[in-house]
Amino acid sequence: MSYNFVESKLQVLIKRFLSENFNQDMEIPLQWITATKKDHDGDFTLTVFNIAKAINLPPEKVAADLGNFILQNDTDFVEFQVIKGFLNLKLSNKELLEILNKISNDLEYGIKPRNGKTVLVEFCSPNTNKPLHLGHVRNILLGWSTYKILATQGYDVKKVQIINDRGIAICKSMLAWQLFGEGQVPTPTKKGDHLVGDMYVLFEQKFKEEYAAWQESTAGKAIYEEKKKENETQSDFFKRNKNDYFNLESNLGLQARKMLQKWEEGDPEIKALWAQLNGWVYDGFAETFKRLRVDFDQLDYESETYLLGKDIINEGLEKSVFYKKPDNSVWIDLTDKKLDHKVVLRADGTSVYITQDIGTANMRYKQWNPSKMIYVVADEQNYHFQALFETMKKLQEPYADGLFHLSYGMVELPSGRMKSREGTVVDADDLIDEITAEVSTNTLEREELAALTPAEKNDIVNDISLAAIKFFILKVQPKKRMIFDPSESVDLQGHTGPYIQNAYVRIQSLLRKTPIDLVLDSNVYTDINEDEKDIILHLYYYPSVLEEASNTYDPSVVAHFAYQLAKFYHKFYHNNSILLAKEPGARDFRLVLCRVTARLLAHSMNLLGIDMPDRM
Repeated sequence: MSYNFVESKLQVLIKRFLSENFNQDMEIPLQWITATKKDHDGDFTLTVFNIAKAINLPPEKVAADLGNFILQNDTDFVEFQVIKGFLNLKLSNKELLEILNKISNDLEYGIKPRNGKTVLVEFCSPNTNKPLHLGHVRNILLGWSTYKILATQGYDVKKVQIINDRGIAICKSMLAWQLFGEGQVPTPTKKGDHLVGDMYVLFEQKFKEEYAAWQESTAGKAIYEEKKKENETQSDFFKRNKNDYFNLESNLGLQARKMLQKWEEGDPEIKALWAQLNGWVYDGFAETFKRLRVDFDQLDYESETYLLGKDIINEGLEKSVFYKKPDNSVWIDLTDKKLDHKVVLRADGTSVYITQDIGTANMRYKQWNPSKMIYVVADEQNYHFQALFETMKKLQEPYADGLFHLSYGMVELPSGRMKSREGTVVDADDLIDEITAEVSTNTLEREELAALTPAEKNDIVNDISLAAIKFFILKVQPKKRMIFDPSESVDLQGHTGPYIQNAYVRIQSLLRKTPIDLVLDSNVYTDINEDEKDIILHLYYYPSVLEEASNTYDPSVVAHFAYQLAKFYHKFYHNNSILLAKEPGARDFRLVLCRVTARLLAHSMNLLGIDMPDRM
């Protein structure tokens, strides 16, 4: 069915008006017809400036004449108001009932049929030297919700991630476990990813101690005297040169680099240690993914893809897309795209990140033939993806125009920014535990849950906890940085997931007391009030909400819809009698309205990865 049925009706009426009165045949874009602003009377607003220009009449006169024409020719509109070049039209109660009836009968309202196109969404993509943290949670939730939203628009969406399972950071964890781990293994109270993450932090602590001692040594002081800048303090000098010390002087750093070299050479002992620690981390990741209720269609590993892309670089060299410097490193000139020169192969022939990404994209294109590939990565990598996409275009890859970077801002806590090396991040598991404990305290003693089993109560607590986390994060536009406040996220009266769930639970309580086969009779109840109208018109726009969220890759659009719908419903619930309504037909009408509201609340929240409990 066409979801813009009111706008389509207006398009036909406007074209008739122009044809019959001015012999004009003019297309009327849907963008000219919008929802009337809340501070004006009306339900739909037509912008008439372009129409007035076409027939060479003042906008106010055109709006007034068109308003009268519409009221004379269609009883679905009952009033109009002209404000300068805008025509505000009010729907009849009969048409509002028809809108509700159509939505009620269409169980897939807003869902488009399959379009035969595949889209890849890459998200999460963690490093195996630490557990998933709050920043990963935002990434995961954005990726998951984007997948769900795109699926409503008919796409076959594949969820993928590339796990960064190699490199110096992983070797730091391995070395720390080897030297200081004392044979620790994962336990029921310490997951493998947390254990390996602790080893990474421990390495940094030990390195910091080693570096501090070296600064006070004869060798350290001699280096300072030799290389310091004018008036530079010893403290500032060593801050500036910390990386040089790691690469040249540090005993721990040297051991980590040697371990990486042995890994690259395929040393069996190092490979076995690497596989053991990574295996612990994968098990830990899987548990966190399960808690967050997300999964993936494919996992790629950097250890298997880091050599990809070299053949494409060599082909690009032959086509003069790339050029070589005297040291044999390979570069691309992106200055015509307001970027700079970008290295794509080091002088020793080894890959850089862009090389791997070129190869991985090519591999996925051959495997899936996607029309779009979406990368959910923090805004710290904006430049990298600009360079990657422009490089793909210069290579004339057939999928280059379908690449998109879903960039998002960092997540901070009320106490400030997180730092992985110092162990001050908020682990995803700890965050879930904290929110769950808060919800448990506020929920389990409620009388409404007294008759439920412990397992049923636990499911409800988990539903509410995840709603608190997911909604609080997804309600923020991706590009904005955000502060996650755990206490604010669970507020039943705030702009939160539990607030929306509460509206749904209220409806379920009502529906449990009513016939399942309730049918709307539009001939009985016609006295629709403003509370009811607000809900109906909000429901009407759901398909356009899904379309906008899909086009902009922005789940906050859906989050705003769900919150506003819950807000309208809570107001309606407080102001109107439902089961004991006295007006003829009002009870059944309001119950149908409740049922449809619940359905779209559940559907919109499901797109955010949120389940709705029947009780709370």
